[in-house]
Amino acid sequence: MNRLRSLLLVAFAALSAASLHAQWAPLTHDPDAQQRIQWWKQARFGMFLHWGVYSIPGRGEWVQFAEQIPVDQYALLATQFHPEHFDANAWAEIAKAGGMKYMVLTARHHDGFALFDDPGSTFTATKSAAHHDFVADYVSAVRKAGLGVGLYYSPLDWRFPGFYFPGLYQTSALELKAQYARQIDQLASHYGKLDILWFDGGGNEWLGFGGLQFTGSGWQQRPKSQPYAGSFDWEDTKTVGHLRQLQPSLILNDRTNAPADFRSREGDGALGDFDNTQPWELCTTITEGAWGYQPGAKVKPLAQLIRLLVGAAGRDGNMLLNVGPRPDGQIDPPQADRLREIGTWLAHNGESIYATRGGPWLPGPYGVSTHNGTAVYLHLLKAPESGTLSLPAPPVKVLSAQLLNGPAIPFTQTADTLSLTPPAIAPDNLDTIVKLTLAQPWTSNSVLPVPTK
Repeated sequence: MNRLRSLLLVAFAALSAASLHAQWAPLTHDPDAQQRIQWWKQARFGMFLHWGVYSIPGRGEWVQFAEQIPVDQYALLATQFHPEHFDANAWAEIAKAGGMKYMVLTARHHDGFALFDDPGSTFTATKSAAHHDFVADYVSAVRKAGLGVGLYYSPLDWRFPGFYFPGLYQTSALELKAQYARQIDQLASHYGKLDILWFDGGGNEWLGFGGLQFTGSGWQQRPKSQPYAGSFDWEDTKTVGHLRQLQPSLILNDRTNAPADFRSREGDGALGDFDNTQPWELCTTITEGAWGYQPGAKVKPLAQLIRLLVGAAGRDGNMLLNVGPRPDGQIDPPQADRLREIGTWLAHNGESIYATRGGPWLPGPYGVSTHNGTAVYLHLLKAPESGTLSLPAPPVKVLSAQLLNGPAIPFTQTADTLSLTPPAIAPDNLDTIVKLTLAQPWTSNSVLPVPTK
């Protein structure tokens, strides 16, 4: 059993890291998909909040599974969950101060604790010491702040052995599926218009022991190219179909088996390649460590976070930055302060991020580019070695070049090359932004390759 437990922990660790940004679900071909996701593509930047009873031990949102805390013992955390300083309006104010345009709250994580009321479950915030529906307050505050309203939901629930062995514990698996359908209906029916439903832990990538399978030669890791193929079915298409009937304008990520609206990439290392063929989002943490609250967690430097945001925009994606509120409901001051610093940067440079698309130049040693109409923004993340930046010439005339909110800079354009001479870039520079004005709007999805040296 010790080897089995070790394999299980390894399998779930792999899922919670690199494999979680795998492309699970197909993107929807719904003719309304492009229209409903436009606001999100323009928003570019959002706040993720991982919060629940796991904030009490303060060892991250995976504490129950990682430490193998018995279900009945873990459930006692609900008797201690009374966040006396919870204020959803304060959360929304911090998100706005951070320049964020939408928010996503963990309505229920893998531990099964719901921040909303579910008449079919006893493990909810309304039946905890708090006796409160936190999702209701959250949705109201985010909507009042004019931000996009998003909820995270995990079909997976560690309390159900049927998730791990759906064939052996079929009754448990069916109960888990019934909870999934019931709670999704609850979220979609009782809180007004929602903008995002962010799934995690669902789909056949997770199902069936989180990637492990038992064969004649013992326990083996299931190849990532081979999802669960047993008899149990989440019936994601049915549940998500009902969800879309109740919330027609809702956009969904790709962590179920049902058609999705955007792709998920997870963690700093998953920033990845340029992709303007399908909507995508990088989700990552503001601290070094877990997504849920950890006392004293080190907040990432401002430069690192700005470069992640700029890197996502320049690769034609969004960024969802996570904070883990404390057990009392407050966002830790160092995290809130860092968000305000990002917001200050965006107040001066936001036109190069919001409502832009990635390109026309691919990312390269210089940094990345974004564009909006006739405006192109070069985000110079590294000083050119010669002092002059040379890029392939665009097939349209460049009328002017200047530092964003600053003076003009020299440039020349030939049939083959666009050369610019930006001011000296300091080693600790966050992002030097050069704004180009084109003679015609850049509306093409084509991109210009950039030499790697």
